[in-house]
Amino acid sequence: MIEKQTLSKIGQSASQNPMRIDLELYYEAEENRFHPTENPSGKISMNVAENHLCWEMLRDRIQQVTRENDIPEWVASYTDPAGAPSFREATASFLSKFLTKSPMPAETLAFSGGATSVIEMTAFLLGNPGDTAVIPAPAYPVYSGDLGALPGLKRYDLQTHQELAELKSGVSINTDLLQKAKDEIEANGSIFRMLILTSPDNPTGMIYSYTQLERLADWCEQNEVHLIVNEIYGLSQIDISHPELSNDYPKPIEFLSFGKLMAERKSPWLHLWYSFSKDLGISGFRIGLLHSYHEALITGYRNAGLGHSISNYTQWVMQEVLKDDAFMEDFVQKSQKRLTDSYLIVVKSLRENHIPYQVSYGSLFVWMDLSQFLLEQTDSAQHDFWLKIYEETGVLLTPANGFGHQKKGLFRMVISGVDQETLKEAMKRLTKFFQNQS
Repeated sequence: MIEKQTLSKIGQSASQNPMRIDLELYYEAEENRFHPTENPSGKISMNVAENHLCWEMLRDRIQQVTRENDIPEWVASYTDPAGAPSFREATASFLSKFLTKSPMPAETLAFSGGATSVIEMTAFLLGNPGDTAVIPAPAYPVYSGDLGALPGLKRYDLQTHQELAELKSGVSINTDLLQKAKDEIEANGSIFRMLILTSPDNPTGMIYSYTQLERLADWCEQNEVHLIVNEIYGLSQIDISHPELSNDYPKPIEFLSFGKLMAERKSPWLHLWYSFSKDLGISGFRIGLLHSYHEALITGYRNAGLGHSISNYTQWVMQEVLKDDAFMEDFVQKSQKRLTDSYLIVVKSLRENHIPYQVSYGSLFVWMDLSQFLLEQTDSAQHDFWLKIYEETGVLLTPANGFGHQKKGLFRMVISGVDQETLKEAMKRLTKFFQNQS
């Protein structure tokens, strides 16, 4: 008897394709989590991009807000699907002060439940099924699902470099590469609909200079391509002036938010994504946003976004936290210091083990080159080596599969999801592993 298919084509695809290939091992590792005294041989998960470095600060502030304030009446009712007006105002003020350093009108913001929802919503409002989104490689693997599963957009991984050393002066993306990609995409019957940049980048930690952003914006406006910059790690910056790190930055790039350029041009082709998940370490709160001067896009987001809205209670709690400028300034400073300390623990160990790594300006990652240990430069050898690291050390890294880069043997380590003592234990285990490979 032939089993009748009861799912749609999208449903069939979703049931057969895991969101990411490392989730099963992640759940396994979390069930056997390392503890220095209670479980010293336990696993250490360093593959999921979470930031727990300053959670205790934010938790205490949230608890204070809920103790000292009555819940307003509007929280129990429907509100604007794009975000409650008071929450939009509080967020716009926060981002203007801490991220973009330029005015951000509240009416240019639209919210939904997490970064994934924002990417998905933006994709189906700007693109048509079969259109193409170009992303410099390596890049966040789950972009493929966010853009493709429901909106139906294709992902094009733009190869800007081969070796890490080529990124010393920044990401080598230019308009010639974009034009070549456009010609290839159109020759294959698709449309180059959007260019997506992440700054600071996932996984490399690189940033785009303001001059680069201006040139790329010029090209995109001229070619009617939507340029979207994802600044989800915009406040997760490394202190590159640290005396033990400064030599890695002989020609430092200054981070300037794309929001500044957007405020100058107010172009319907320029957009920014942000979420509180990474910089504030509250991925479970599910707060993502689109910033755009494209009025019809914001209106469309509101009209189509009811099913993606954020809980009013979450909006109220976070607006009260965001309005406390003194607290947020202290939080951002401490978070960046702890991130820098964690980054230093990792890169000092990599230096001692002669492991090449990408110098980072920000994000929650270290992107390292372990290609010297591969038996052969293939996807299968790369996958097997990732499993070998986990099986022999109990340290779970993010596999390179899905990042879209042509070089094999590059791996991502999340440095912000564990405390610094656990991070030191992970590097101790990895050091022993690397030495045994020689």
